[in-house]
Order: sequence, then structure tokens, then C-alpha cells
Amino acid sequence: MKHQLTVLMCALALTACANHAARDRLGIEDATLLHSGFGVTQDEAAGAANSQWISTYSPVVSSTALALLQTRLDRLPGDKNGYFRAKAQCWINAAQQARQANDHWGFVEEAVGQAAMITMSLENRVPLSAANPALRTVSTVRPDLWEIANTIKSDPAIAQCPQAQPPLACAEVGLMQAGHDAWRHSFSSAEKRLPEVQESLRQSAQTALQCKQAMQTAVSAPAQARTPAATLAANTPPKITLKADSLFRFDGGDDAALLPAGKRQLNDVAMRLKNFPGARELKITGYADRLGEKSYNLSLSRLRALTVERNLRAHGVSLPMIAQGRGSANPLVDCRQSKRDVLMRCLAPNRRVEIELVAAGS
Repeated sequence: MKHQLTVLMCALALTACANHAARDRLGIEDATLLHSGFGVTQDEAAGAANSQWISTYSPVVSSTALALLQTRLDRLPGDKNGYFRAKAQCWINAAQQARQANDHWGFVEEAVGQAAMITMSLENRVPLSAANPALRTVSTVRPDLWEIANTIKSDPAIAQCPQAQPPLACAEVGLMQAGHDAWRHSFSSAEKRLPEVQESLRQSAQTALQCKQAMQTAVSAPAQARTPAATLAANTPPKITLKADSLFRFDGGDDAALLPAGKRQLNDVAMRLKNFPGARELKITGYADRLGEKSYNLSLSRLRALTVERNLRAHGVSLPMIAQGRGSANPLVDCRQSKRDVLMRCLAPNRRVEIELVAAGS
């Protein structure tokens, strides 16, 4: 009888049942979104914008304000297809969509805020972080797609492939929009956004792969066809990124913590660096993830950078080197998983050592 009643209720409220099924497919970990039943809403206590908040920020989302922000973004000089410029545009588009849908839950204001922050930073040439913010009206959906986005973003090839950056940026904004739909308990709406997100991620990954293959082809071109400067550019990326998890034992950063695979990596890097007479100096920067005390992460990231420097010197690299630790600064990925082991895996790209090769004359 119980199963018959369930079937009957689904027949009477097919949309609600489909919505719950969509919720399950979204992989939501936020416990506040897993409650169901009559009367469940996202009220002010759950973070929804109240009337005072809306009235305060309503001028921000007027059509005139959005048009002015669009004009400022369009007037920015330089490449119009970079990661941050594309992200600002996608946030403006998200704000316009939510405004046209009469969304009064605060997402319009947050989307405009993100677009404005990026635009002003680009105008003033202020460095930006590629990590996605935690917004008050957005919950995490489809952690697997976030992991794919973070993997693409952390691949060194993406920095050398501007055309792969816009679809990645817009996929992240699309996932945030879906997260807002889920936050409003509109799980079916959230799921409808995902095919476009998946296609954008596929385009970004495919384009980045094509760029990587093109760079490899350039490296394998006949040596006599390249000048020394071209050889340096073709064979060495501006930044060599070494994953800390493959260099060191967990939570370690000195010589004793170096893994056998890490020693081989440093040996390979040293061999490459010794073959580039056009290099002027190396900048070695260690990074940690955001977990733990900031002072400890800063110390650990600096220790790892110094260990890399020491090993490169031991392998015959005589270039001047600057080693520094930045702690959890400049994260490559943004992770918000609740399970610690999953979170640790997701944050892995942020635990790294970057070696920047500065060419002579630069």
C-alpha cells in the first residue's frame, strides 16, 4: 500500500517527484537542501535577501547600471577572449537572465558584484584570483563537474591557450547559476543548465589539448629552423608547475621528505634548464592549500621552494635563483566538498611549486 500511495502522489505531483529525482542527480552535499516536504523554502534565516537588502542594492541591478557595466567591460583594451574578461561577461549575462526572470533572491546582486569586481580589477590592472567565490545564494552542485573544471584550469596548457579559457570561465559561471537554482530548491532548473556547462567544459579541454599538441609539434621541429630565443620559448613554458604531492611526502617539504618520483622530476627539470643559455634567472615559488594554519602553510610552502632550489643547484643548475613561499595564495582551484578526503583530493592542484624561467633581456 505504501508503494501504491507513493506512485499515486507522484502521479498527482509529477513535477515535484521529478524535481526530487533531479536533486539526487545533482550530487548535493549541503544538508539544508536535502530536506523536502511541504513548506520547505530558503527563507531569510537560510541566507535569502530580505526587503531591506534588496532596496539597498536595487540600483545596482537596474538596466542602466548593467548597461554601464557592459560598456566599461567593452572598453577594456587588449584581448577580449581572456579568462577573466570572459568571466565578467558571463556574470553580466547571468545577472541579466536572473533579472529578466524576476529572481529576487539576491543572485542578481551577487552576479553584478562579481562582474563589477573583475571589470574594475582589469581596469586598474589589479591581479585576480581564478578561484571561484563562495556566494551566499549559491550551493555546490555536481562536484564531479567542478572537479573537471578545476583539472582543466590547473593544467599548464590552459595558460598558453587563450582560446580555451572563455568556455572554461563560462562553464564555472553556469555551475554557479545551477547552484543558485538548487539553493532555491529548483532542482530541475539546475539540471537543465548542465548540458551547456558540460559542452563548454568539453570545448575548453579539447581546445587546450590541441594547443598542447601544437606546442609539442613546435618542440619537435628541426633545431636549425629555430633561433636560440625561439628554442627557449618552444622548449620551456614560462612556468613549470610541479605538484607537491608528487614531489614530497604528505605534509613534508625538506630533502628527507622528497619522494623517489620527486627526485626524478627535479633531475629532469635540471637537465632541461641547463640546456637553455638564454635564461637569466629562475623564480621558485611554493604554494600550499588553504587547510591548516596560515603561518604553517607559509612556512611549509617556503621550505618546499628552498628544497627545490637546493636540488636544482645540486644537479648543476647555476642560474641565479629566488625561492619564496606564498602559502595558500593564488589558488588554482576552488573546492567546497564537505568530506575531508574528497576535499583534499580536489585541493591537490593548489599544493605546488612553480618555477618561472626569466629569459635574458626580459
